[in-house]
Amino acid sequence: MIFDTHAHYDDRAFDGDREELLASLEGQGIGRAVNIACSLSSIRRTLELAEKYPYLYGAAGVHPTDTGELCEENFGEIGKALAHPKIVALGEIGLDHHWDDPERPVQKKWFERQLALARETGMPVVLHSRDAAKDTLEMVKSAGGSELSAVMHCFSYGVELAREYLNMGYYLGVGGVLTFANGRRLKEVVSYMPMERLLLETDCPYLAPVPFRGKRNSSLNLPYVVKVVAEIKGISEEEVERITWENACRFYRLSPNGEVHDRGTGEEQVCGRCVGEEE
Repeated sequence: MIFDTHAHYDDRAFDGDREELLASLEGQGIGRAVNIACSLSSIRRTLELAEKYPYLYGAAGVHPTDTGELCEENFGEIGKALAHPKIVALGEIGLDHHWDDPERPVQKKWFERQLALARETGMPVVLHSRDAAKDTLEMVKSAGGSELSAVMHCFSYGVELAREYLNMGYYLGVGGVLTFANGRRLKEVVSYMPMERLLLETDCPYLAPVPFRGKRNSSLNLPYVVKVVAEIKGISEEEVERITWENACRFYRLSPNGEVHDRGTGEEQVCGRCVGEEE
């Protein structure tokens, strides 16, 4: 079974067939998925989806390009959502210098505040960084570095930066870009990194893998990413699925029956399935 660690099923791209698609995942090899919020309204939609589907979990946070909506009066909504039993991480949060909207000082202010909330709650963090390598690394280190449990979502930098994050114990999220003809840098990172720190993700509806590049993405396309990871690492596709499932359970602190455990401890735990227990 495959664990999609980063999806956006609340996106309007799924309005036409969301229920049908989500209901089909388990029967097509997708055992679990985490819906990642991007805004305050997205947090509310994520909670609704997580409550409806037992194999769907959520992350609550505000994406850098949506931080313009944050203020002291509504920031507490994130913390309230983190207390929900189906919310397993804080995210996605970070910096996006590609768009610079809102302006960088606003993005940095709320990134810092959300990182502090992660420290306070002990929740795992889903990080977004686009064209902001230096600033992201500096702010993450200032916020605690290795004291945080985090994944660099849709990792897009080179081996040198991968080493920085891996040395802090972070995970790297890998998705459809790995299958692109121009995905050489990510292939180098996957070759370099240990399998135990790799998380499979789609970022759907975005970044569909070849042969569906440019079309709407979904968790059902992850086998194409699995295939390329297996080729790079010289292991079977079944082994890739097993290891990345274990990694995701460990990162999101999920037990074999899907319950969240050790919430707020800030420590990763290996669930029963991850040490060979039958489901």
